Amino acid sequence: MISIAVERLLYLVASVLFIIGLKRLGSPETARKGNQLSSLGMLIAVIVTLLSTKTIEYGTIAAGLLVGGALGLWMARTVAMTSMPQMVALLNGLGGGASLLVASAEYLHGVQVGATSTFDVAISTHLGVLIGAVTLTGSAIAWAKLQEVMSGKPIVFGGQKVVNSLLFAVILGFITWLVASPATVPMWAFYTLVALALLIGVLLVIPIGGADMPVVISLLNSYSGIAAAMTGFVIKSEVLVISGALVGSSGIILSQIMCKAMNRSLTNVLFGAFGATTAASGKSAAGLTVKETNIEEAALQLAYAQSVIVVPGYGLAVAQAQHQVRELMELIEKRGGTVKFAIHPVAGRMPGHMNVLLAESNVPYDKLVDMDEINGEFERTDVCLVIGANDVVNPAARTDTSSPIYGMPILNADYAKRCIVMKRGMSAGFAGIENELFYGEKTQMLFGNAKDTLVKLVAEVKQV
Repeated sequence: MISIAVERLLYLVASVLFIIGLKRLGSPETARKGNQLSSLGMLIAVIVTLLSTKTIEYGTIAAGLLVGGALGLWMARTVAMTSMPQMVALLNGLGGGASLLVASAEYLHGVQVGATSTFDVAISTHLGVLIGAVTLTGSAIAWAKLQEVMSGKPIVFGGQKVVNSLLFAVILGFITWLVASPATVPMWAFYTLVALALLIGVLLVIPIGGADMPVVISLLNSYSGIAAAMTGFVIKSEVLVISGALVGSSGIILSQIMCKAMNRSLTNVLFGAFGATTAASGKSAAGLTVKETNIEEAALQLAYAQSVIVVPGYGLAVAQAQHQVRELMELIEKRGGTVKFAIHPVAGRMPGHMNVLLAESNVPYDKLVDMDEINGEFERTDVCLVIGANDVVNPAARTDTSSPIYGMPILNADYAKRCIVMKRGMSAGFAGIENELFYGEKTQMLFGNAKDTLVKLVAEVKQV
């Protein structure tokens, strides 16, 4: 057991470590250290909580640690890099579910013992229930879309926004009733609130398409933090309030940054049903042809290039070709060329997806260059190698005012002296539109699985 003063001091230390760790997560060079500092802060918070006088059931806590720790270890060791977005969605949902359960348990315990909560605690309890439930079911739908258990396209129906608005109004009515008349409100009102909150979580995410899933995951992560902060007010845990607020605010900021990178508002992402229809958007490819290249020709271009920019996309992650592209980078640089990797803010299916993927194969951090910094270099680049990226290099974002991605900042791959696009076929990206880059004068298509193609490219470059 420890005193209240020591408990609060150690919670303060944990909170400071959270903040420093979060700051260091902002750069690939310091992200590993930031993760370690945040983990240390969480360890301190857990130990202090276990030693506090409020902890009375060590057996239950030990069982939870054992089961939860084993599950977490199994998930971390077995999840494929391409499935990381799904895993993040699941973890967001579990965080929201935990907040829902804790807030519900506190409410039901108060009802059982006849205790009346203060106004602020009552508001926090029911907001914790609402946000936790929305995070739980919303994350489950996001996981199902990413895992392709259900269609990744927006699911819309007539009057959807009206239904959602009415449902939200009813939920607010129940919360008001539960807070204003805690002694007389029947139990069915609380259970109805939980059910409606779970339902609106589903309805809010089903109209969002796969192209917007990175933003949705970030936003749901923010929701899980806000729900945790609300729960912290309910159980009077300062460290939970602080850590939840950090997650909530950083998730909102990240969501805004990603929306800016897509030149869209958060409202448009949430309610725009982006990708639901494509008939009136984008140019047709009718009458256009692509120029195809082969391994030998592509290897020659790369072997003799003095400057190469690689644009990695989700196709690289799917093929698990990060080690082969690192090997190709090393071969080109041994021959005197320079290689950089252009990272679009929404490349892949979650923030930082490409950074993590390339870091796994030991691509140096200084080779990963953000969009704003590298876009000016494409015009001086001998070869741009696009691997599995699509919408983030589509010039229609600059030229076609009818395109749904018009205005979205893109990587200037079409400005390079030559561009090789590695792709399985001519299928459209998440936005569901044709890519003008594929039909460009300086573009050559190299069809095939990214990993197999890179293996062959590496072998051929060695022979040049």
